[in-house]
Amino acid sequence: MGNKKKPLAGVKILELGNLVAAPFAGKLFSEFGAEVIKVEEPKNGDPLRNWRVMHEDTSVWWYVQSRNKKSITINLREPEGQEIVKKLIGEVDVVLENFKPGTLERWGLGYEEMKKVNASIILTRISGYGQTGPYKEKPGFGSVAEAIGGLRYLTGYPDRPPVRVGIAIGDMIAGLYGVIGTLLAIRARDIDANKEGQVVDVALYEAVFSLLEGILPEYDLTGQVRERTGSTLPGIAPSNTYKCADGKHIVIGGNGDRIFQRLMRAIGREDLAKNPLYATNQGRADHVAFIDEAIEHWTMQHSLKEAQRILDEASVPVGPIYGIHDIVADEHYQARDMLKEVLLPDGEKLLVPGIVPKLLRTPGSIEWNGPELGAHNKEVYADLLGLTEEEFKELKEKGVV
Repeated sequence: MGNKKKPLAGVKILELGNLVAAPFAGKLFSEFGAEVIKVEEPKNGDPLRNWRVMHEDTSVWWYVQSRNKKSITINLREPEGQEIVKKLIGEVDVVLENFKPGTLERWGLGYEEMKKVNASIILTRISGYGQTGPYKEKPGFGSVAEAIGGLRYLTGYPDRPPVRVGIAIGDMIAGLYGVIGTLLAIRARDIDANKEGQVVDVALYEAVFSLLEGILPEYDLTGQVRERTGSTLPGIAPSNTYKCADGKHIVIGGNGDRIFQRLMRAIGREDLAKNPLYATNQGRADHVAFIDEAIEHWTMQHSLKEAQRILDEASVPVGPIYGIHDIVADEHYQARDMLKEVLLPDGEKLLVPGIVPKLLRTPGSIEWNGPELGAHNKEVYADLLGLTEEEFKELKEKGVV
């Protein structure tokens, strides 16, 4: 499907960030038609190229994270490299970065300098603690943001130390906010008479903190500190993980009032379904241990598949706990086009995640995998900036590109 049918066709984004947060945002833009020009260090490129599982000399994560992007190389520490970036700023709509605050300013590439080149430029900045405040100079990683943002405190069991989610969730949440903020800024610019751009300031710890439901007002009103509760959802009942007869675990969400009644009838506990004490969530939450015990007494008499079949028929939210091997085999993932097959440079087939979200009229797509380092140098420098072959050769010899 050509870019003309994608919602971000015509939008140009200069991606200056490395690793996860800003590049994750750049991936979403590129999937929906934006031209994302990724700037990498000339010798080694984005460190993500060498993270986790490798295929030959490239991370398979890289092929996903940088799909549809154009890779160019610039040494941002060199004045000539900074001048190239300024020229590129004049040609794009958005600059996306996740350096430590002050880094772009030291390179002469802060927002004030960008505005001199392009008054409509949108600068989306993702950092650990944001561009202001007493912590702004501190280095910030997603793992630290998950901790200071309040998520790690809640993750795990009360009698054990906090644990992390098994992915870079803080970085990716911030990346999503980067996308949202950028789209808002593009909209604001497009309806502004002067087409003025602005800075989008995303802090990793704030992105994490924003997901904490009612924890802050609960604490302010009652002094209550929500603690780790393992597999349960505090104050919401029943919603838990239950063991089945075959040793596997099933997740059941029976916390809607009518759903609870259907669940109780499905497990043969009509008495609990009719008991007015459990008619509302508050009553169930006050007796959650008793209700969970009744549910697990039932699940322990059935295999996971059998328990799921019975509860599916009763229209109760239920599901197994999938590992990646289960996901690959699942018919729904397949039907929703979430397991996409691409070809690696040597022709080997590779499964990668599909596109989220689904737009029915103007869907996103995978045009190509994450590119080789500097694969689009000549295209961008010659076609976009008009550099001659000799000028490009000279910059390459100097180590600028």
